[in-house]
Amino acid sequence: MYDLKKIHPDAIPQALEKAHFYRLLNEPGAAESICLDVLEIDPENQQALITLLTALTDRFNKGYAVGATKARDVLPRIKDHYQRAYYAGLISERQAKARLNQGGPGSSHDAYEHLREAMAFFEQAEACRPEGNDDSILRWNACARIIMQNHLAPRAVEGGEPYLE
Repeated sequence: MYDLKKIHPDAIPQALEKAHFYRLLNEPGAAESICLDVLEIDPENQQALITLLTALTDRFNKGYAVGATKARDVLPRIKDHYQRAYYAGLISERQAKARLNQGGPGSSHDAYEHLREAMAFFEQAEACRPEGNDDSILRWNACARIIMQNHLAPRAVEGGEPYLE
């Protein structure tokens, strides 16, 4: 095995810019690696945690063996309640989109359940959002539109009635 090299604390801002750049280049694995290097030096760095979480979710739809559990493991380390709720919603939303793209039996019902979960998290975020920040409303609306445009519905239970939360 290799002993990983540590970056200098002064290099953290530039490293986080690089991580963002790699996400834009659609290279979430490179962004994840950079965030892990930053977190090795500064384990509470909120920007690195959020970038790590979003890089992990970038991989959901690309066939990588990265599950939501790994992204959800980052959530408790995010200190701000609004951001924790918002990014929990983002994880669920991206799971839904990935499930829709994968298709197969039950995919539309799974996607619906993930979207409803995302919407609940976005509602939590909306309740404590900073003034002037409507990101959680925008995400909630996006989830609602996906449900409506794809005619998604909850699973039916015995007797044919849909399961409602």
